Amino acid sequence: MKKSLFHVRLKELRTQNGLAQEKLAKILNTPRSTIASWEVGVNAPSVETLITLADHFDVSIDYLVGRKEYEE
Repeated sequence: MKKSLFHVRLKELRTQNGLAQEKLAKILNTPRSTIASWEVGVNAPSVETLITLADHFDVSIDYLVGRKEYEE
């Protein structure tokens, strides 16, 4: 099974959009430590949060988790 690239993609999208972990945490109403744990691959968000992240960054969930190499 292919390992998820979520932690890599999340950090890339966050930094490309000029968001600090603290700002993204506020947007998602979650602690900054949660964002940090996602970015190092220790934990993963719920499906509902994946949808929110995909909508916020205007990408597909498939791209966000690494099932698609490029966002179209």
